Amino acid sequence: MRDDQRELRLFLHLAQTLNFGRTSLDCHVSPATLTRTVQRLEADLGHRLFERGPRGVSLTAEGHRFREYAVQARELWRAYREEHPDPAQLTGRLALFATVTACQALLPDLLAPFRAAHPQVRLDLRTGDAAAALARLDEGEVDAAVAGIPARLPEPLVSRTVAVTELVLVTARDRPDPGLDGPFVLPHRGLVREAADRWFRARGTTPEPACEPDGHEGLLTLVALGCGTGVVPRLVLEHSAVRERLEVVPADPAPEPFPIGLCVRRADLRRPLVAALWSLCQ
Repeated sequence: MRDDQRELRLFLHLAQTLNFGRTSLDCHVSPATLTRTVQRLEADLGHRLFERGPRGVSLTAEGHRFREYAVQARELWRAYREEHPDPAQLTGRLALFATVTACQALLPDLLAPFRAAHPQVRLDLRTGDAAAALARLDEGEVDAAVAGIPARLPEPLVSRTVAVTELVLVTARDRPDPGLDGPFVLPHRGLVREAADRWFRARGTTPEPACEPDGHEGLLTLVALGCGTGVVPRLVLEHSAVRERLEVVPADPAPEPFPIGLCVRRADLRRPLVAALWSLCQ
């Protein structure tokens, strides 16, 4: 028996990443399963949804049209499943995104009240690059995200601060010269990278990064290997498996504090599952 909602979810994720390997990994399916899912959809529709070529994967015109349908279909299905339930008997699925560090450091306490109040709700927890958190939420891939909060949150989203952590500079403990002259290991993108760039500009420097990894955890591994000085949230450092091989480099002035929040789509606050999570995470 086919699971149409699962197929739509896989399609939407692939339409976002345009990378079969990344979608297979993030959605915990084999590349062969993902390929068969796309082929079934294309056969049912009578149109190609993706172009595959030497330059990568792209959506066709029909793929863009079907993406609009898929987003609406997923929203209508969720609304149907959740329409006017008894708040004491909430059921269904709540998809959340958080980094590995947030899963370990914040989610157990953050989600405990919700889990106690609504044990029948299935929690679908997804992890990945912090820089992609708000995009995944804004595009409807998840219902909520625990992520860094930008100074200007996109209009469709709302956030509630759940933690504030420092941004710190770190280097390998055995590095001969742990000064602030580089080389530097910086996130490839995201709020931490933007904060680091502002800090460098305030010091009148524009360093050329030695490495630009996607995730904070990978960044600390490169720093521990002596590739340079990194900039990360202290929360990430404190929960890192390589923290004993690192030390904080004093900086004056220090980089700006880094707020972390629970973020949801504003329109989804009318949905019982999201409203319940929001109310229990004050």
